[in-house]
Amino acid sequence: MPGIGLGSERGTPGVLFLTAVLLVAVLGGCAPEREPSPVRPGAEVLADNDFEFLSGQRVGVIANHTAQVDTAHLVDRLATAPDVELGAIFAPEHGFRGTAGAGESIEGGQDLRTGTPVYSLYDDTRRPTPEELQSLDALVFDVQDVGARFYTYITTMGLAMQAAAEADLQFVVLDRPNPLGGTYTSGFVLEPAHSSFVGRYPIPIAHGMTIGELARYIRAEGLMPGVESLDLSVVPVENWTRDQQWPDTGRTWTPPSPNLPTWETALLYPGMCFFEGVRVSEGRGTARPFLQIGAPWSAEAARQVVDTLRAYDLPGVAVDTTTFTPQSMPQAAPSPRFEGEQVHGFELEVTDRQAVDPLKIGIHALHAMYQQARAEGYTNFVSRPQHLTRLAGTDRLLRLLRDGAPPDSIVASWREEVAAFRDQRSAALLY
Repeated sequence: MPGIGLGSERGTPGVLFLTAVLLVAVLGGCAPEREPSPVRPGAEVLADNDFEFLSGQRVGVIANHTAQVDTAHLVDRLATAPDVELGAIFAPEHGFRGTAGAGESIEGGQDLRTGTPVYSLYDDTRRPTPEELQSLDALVFDVQDVGARFYTYITTMGLAMQAAAEADLQFVVLDRPNPLGGTYTSGFVLEPAHSSFVGRYPIPIAHGMTIGELARYIRAEGLMPGVESLDLSVVPVENWTRDQQWPDTGRTWTPPSPNLPTWETALLYPGMCFFEGVRVSEGRGTARPFLQIGAPWSAEAARQVVDTLRAYDLPGVAVDTTTFTPQSMPQAAPSPRFEGEQVHGFELEVTDRQAVDPLKIGIHALHAMYQQARAEGYTNFVSRPQHLTRLAGTDRLLRLLRDGAPPDSIVASWREEVAAFRDQRSAALLY
């Protein structure tokens, strides 16, 4: 019968490992061929043992709609788990049920299904308060991340880790796969001067870690003040390997936020999110956010951008012109940029997911749009320079764009710092 063994002590990041006896039937001296073992997130591994590791504890859960255990929500399973008391639910950006839009304020309340109080982690405090934690023994974190530094769930996790350390609570991460895989690392490493809620840690934009590995890295490197003493445990993903992207897991994609409706969107998001800092539509208010980019200029201008991008021969994607009109979409995009206005631009289609380099694509696309905007006399293209700098984690991107640096040199500029990061993160890896 499967059991969970704990390898954790205070001051040392622990990992919960599932041990099992595997019986293999042998006929005629040859083992029958088996299908690959299914990838199972930490929540399902923990549930297999009736949450025994949490036995006798009153727990708070930081989760959203992605915290699924088979077909049920983690909170619903914990509410009926033997000898586990569900004391509080904490909701990150987009809310506990994942229905709030990006940047939309989240209010607390009560979970109608379990009667458990719900507290917002996307308000003025952005972390659990001492009053909300005072009756708890542990915090359990289960949120599907997308592997991009500016996706705010990882900032929420770090702030919650800090609060748990201050309250002397155990912090348990139920790990999930990185949808981009565990080998792709790219993008500027964040400089501390540009730390914000959309970029808290000195890591590359695409960090190549699961959220459990990132928790171990945050603690080991002291990336949040006070977390060095945190009692941290991670329940690993079962049967996941670093070379697996999301389609390799065999699991159904659950959009972790309203504007990442497909895995292909999440794949390109680390590079295409730069367009949030400039005066274009990044596809919000359409069915293809981050897969199509448009501006209120001519179709001919869009054609020239596409010609430029095709000349770069970007691997893994096909590029074409597009025309679209952003519309208000409740929850996903209540007030998208250029709402009701026709825009012209380019769209991307993933043709070879394993060849895709999201950051390279994003930089080349941003550079092509920037140069076309200058040629068109399109004023105020970089309409949110501070936000673009926050997304990049450095002011180098904006300076290089303005200096006319070619896109390949921008991509090359972060290679040494990313290589150093890959060496530094190695002790935190689990897979």
